[in-house]
Amino acid sequence: MDTNVIIAIVAVVVIATILVIGGWWLGKTRKNAINKSTEDAKAAADARLAAEAKSAADDSSTVKPSVDSNVDAAEKAPAESRQKSSVQASSSETAAPAPATEAKPEPVHETPESAGTRMQRLKARLSKSGNPFGKALFNILAKDQLSEADWEDVEDTLLLADVGAEASEQLVEELRNDARIAGQSDPAEVRAALKDKLLKLVGTDTDRRLNADKEGANKPSVIIMVGVNGTGKTTTAGKLSRLLVSEGKQVMLGAADTFRAAAADQLETWGAKVGVPVVRSDKDGADPASVAFEAGAKAKEENVDVLIIDTAGRLQNKANLMDELGKIRRVTEKNLPVDEVLLVLDATTGQNGMTQAKVFAEAIGITGVVLSKLDGSAKGGIVISVQKELGVPVKLVGLGEGPDDLAPFDPEGFVDGILA
Repeated sequence: MDTNVIIAIVAVVVIATILVIGGWWLGKTRKNAINKSTEDAKAAADARLAAEAKSAADDSSTVKPSVDSNVDAAEKAPAESRQKSSVQASSSETAAPAPATEAKPEPVHETPESAGTRMQRLKARLSKSGNPFGKALFNILAKDQLSEADWEDVEDTLLLADVGAEASEQLVEELRNDARIAGQSDPAEVRAALKDKLLKLVGTDTDRRLNADKEGANKPSVIIMVGVNGTGKTTTAGKLSRLLVSEGKQVMLGAADTFRAAAADQLETWGAKVGVPVVRSDKDGADPASVAFEAGAKAKEENVDVLIIDTAGRLQNKANLMDELGKIRRVTEKNLPVDEVLLVLDATTGQNGMTQAKVFAEAIGITGVVLSKLDGSAKGGIVISVQKELGVPVKLVGLGEGPDDLAPFDPEGFVDGILA
């Protein structure tokens, strides 16, 4: 083998050996450095923990002697000094303000609209409603030289407006004999004549006040609300409570419509808005007379001004209705006299509602009528016919869905509204 080759091989082996040994030495040196760094860090941590423990021990030993010395000093203090300290501590405790308790926020009640404002607003609303009763009459009567066909149109208009056959015939006869309408008609005089006749039929001298508003009224004054379900009876009871609250009266509601599960909840919603309490049964289907009795006892106990009792209006048959309503009235009168029975009648039902009205009148006896939904009807004549058929006045009218859209019935406002 060539000497140069041998030397080259030996050189490669030597170099490789040196590299291996060098790598091993570097790795070992690095590992030792890491281990030393770890040990140094551990030692530093142990030293820090020891220092913290010693500091805590020093603090503890410092505090304890202080406490002990205070205790010793207090024990060695004369009785007079202790008494003085006690008095000072007592006065400090007295002077310290008591921790404030979180006060519950008072419920915020709505302020219902006053009766006077309601009547003005409802009159304006009636004049803008789709009630063409008065307008149609005026358009016919304003013609010159009315023919028989025109007078037949007048009577038909009255009948369609639910004035009723007898009242319609009476009004046509009076209009025929009025000199302001015969011959060459002046529109202003025709309007004046028509207004006079309608006011006479509606009645301007009738006392339409609620009995609770009259002098010498009972306290509590009891109002029983009756009417067929769907006429807005419970809603009207809630609106009536708002009207009475606006007059400064203290009101209570009795939820005696136990047949309809949501009726009591509905009343409570109305009452809560104006701070009116509701007496109700804690179970569905309870005896309505028992709820009325409890409401009467509660109203008497709290000496409220008015108790409004809502009743069921289902009409399975006449006998059942008479029995239930009669019982409610008799049981209520064991606590308080019943001053008012208001029949809630849906004005949109027109003459169809008159049969229902007569049933209620026979069952419990009514003192007044509340006409709901009068704004959505062309049958404004129901005011005239219901009074003529039942012999009791319309005392309240509803002209909208708003909470304060219930007002005392004003004959002149009503006639002006339908002639506007």
